[in-house]
Amino acid sequence: MNYKNILQIDDDSDDCEFFQQALEEVSNATYMALHNPIEALQKLIDNDVKPDLIFLDINMPLMSGIEFLAEIKKRDVIKNIPVIIFSTAPVSSQLAKILDAKDYLTKPSDFNDLKVILKGIVS
Repeated sequence: MNYKNILQIDDDSDDCEFFQQALEEVSNATYMALHNPIEALQKLIDNDVKPDLIFLDINMPLMSGIEFLAEIKKRDVIKNIPVIIFSTAPVSSQLAKILDAKDYLTKPSDFNDLKVILKGIVS
């Protein structure tokens, strides 16, 4: 599928900048990063942001990625937005399936590896 609006929810702004730079090299998709998962959830519920795909970190303050994903799945208006767990934290593929995540990817530290991953997903 060709995704046009990508939302990354991650409290680490450096990781978001790294992600955005890689995405811009492989796609023309619109990108937005939100660093506060509670704010991100409210913006999704209120339809202030309308992503085609969400990349979600697991280890975040205030609300973990697991809690965030569980909240999304409770709400009809946003439960069908595909979510890719994108984190350095280990998550089993079984847990990702239970939470109805589209996929689980470990954040690469190499820029070219990230570009390859993103190219395979968004185009």
